[in-house]
Amino acid sequence: MEKYICLHGHFYQPPRENPWTSQVDVQETAHPYHDWNERINAECYESNAKLKNYERMSFNFGPTLLTWLKEKGAYSYEAILQADQISRIRFQGHGSALAQGYNHMIMPLANERDKHTQVIWGIKDFEHRFKRKPEGMWLPETAVDVATLEVLVQHGILFTVLAPAQAAKIRKQGQRVWEEVGQYASVETKRVYKCPLPSGKSIALFFYDGSMATHVAFGGYINSATRFIHGIQREIERPFDEPTVIHCAVDGETYGHHHKRGQLVLKKVFDHFDQSDEAQLINYGSFLERHPPTFEVEIIENTAWSCDSGLNRWSKDDRHSYDTHTRKVHKWRGTLRESLNWLRDQLIDVYETQMCQFCDDPWKARDEYITLLLNLSDNNVDKFIRDIVGAGHALPLQDKTKILKLLEMQKFAMFMFTSCGWFFEDVSRIETIQILRYAARAIELAREITGISFLEDFVSRLEAAQSKDPALVNGRVIFERLIQPSMTHSP
Repeated sequence: MEKYICLHGHFYQPPRENPWTSQVDVQETAHPYHDWNERINAECYESNAKLKNYERMSFNFGPTLLTWLKEKGAYSYEAILQADQISRIRFQGHGSALAQGYNHMIMPLANERDKHTQVIWGIKDFEHRFKRKPEGMWLPETAVDVATLEVLVQHGILFTVLAPAQAAKIRKQGQRVWEEVGQYASVETKRVYKCPLPSGKSIALFFYDGSMATHVAFGGYINSATRFIHGIQREIERPFDEPTVIHCAVDGETYGHHHKRGQLVLKKVFDHFDQSDEAQLINYGSFLERHPPTFEVEIIENTAWSCDSGLNRWSKDDRHSYDTHTRKVHKWRGTLRESLNWLRDQLIDVYETQMCQFCDDPWKARDEYITLLLNLSDNNVDKFIRDIVGAGHALPLQDKTKILKLLEMQKFAMFMFTSCGWFFEDVSRIETIQILRYAARAIELAREITGISFLEDFVSRLEAAQSKDPALVNGRVIFERLIQPSMTHSP
């Protein structure tokens, strides 16, 4: 029986650009480097490129990270693109790169329009860089619901990768009875599954080996190529009467940043199986074509790989907000989510009212805005605006500026939902401050466009977001001290 190995790396860093300058500010905690992107590129992305690891693995890179790499990490950037081309030769025409939702928004918590725009922007960014259509798309934090899977399929995505605890029940195709899996049981990860959807369409789902992923990310595998190889060999030897894919998915930064020699261990693992006949290296697209699903699966909705309580990490206050020193749950996640949802809805009204003066479909215009972001120039700006308003309508400069401000406002209205803002333990973390900076810039643009300010209402809502830092107190204090001084139109 055929046996294959697929090791996936989810390479991602949150967008760190100052929304007023479009440059990443100095981050002292990344010393001796200018910022964390630069440091992680040196420790991980560039070193994996030099070892040619990308050519033999499955991977996705966040679009906003690739934007930074193209400008600041050209060696890594070109190696990533070249690795996908090489993998297409190696894996029967299937490139190893997967697309990703554009700015790492938690998709089940997004509204319907944002779901579509995140997928459309992710696909168009991918096509621009890799010069092909993506077969698979990585969902940020593997956060999933059926509505998100429907959006992926609607836009031509064939498969995605989930954690094993996200499978609810399975059955062999043609059978009527479902077998319960349950969140804390273990779905068989060595096959690909077909997930039927309410629309009548379906998507293929790979559930990675959770035990192996844990050993790689947190256990001994990443510290010893021998242990990593032996762990894979144990799975190869386990009886399974179907074509087998042994695969795991971890943060790509595991290989060199989180674990300083992780990239060298990964290379040794690839070298071993390249020279062995125990199993073949493969990527997801190639396995899917060779061995289409023979089992169906239903998912557990509103789950993610990094939260064992649904999506609470990005929406509610539970143990993720617990401070072991004060023995208190600092309540801020729910307040932050509700405050940003409120702001998003105010900005929707501004956008629709103002953009309808120029075009019939403001949301289609937003979906297309990525094409301009990928090719910024004066000529492309003029062409983009002509395409939006119609070739027969010449607009004065002030109207062109207004259109661009509206689209930038919407871009930042999505960026303020970047998942990292909720991931860690406190509202005063740099990741949360960053998404609040995006919110501030969106508020500022709305005021420039309409003369209406949402600032006071927004910061009033943030007051209920408690910080464990006694000097910063709450979200309002954080915003007024650390963010508002950067705003050109703050009171």
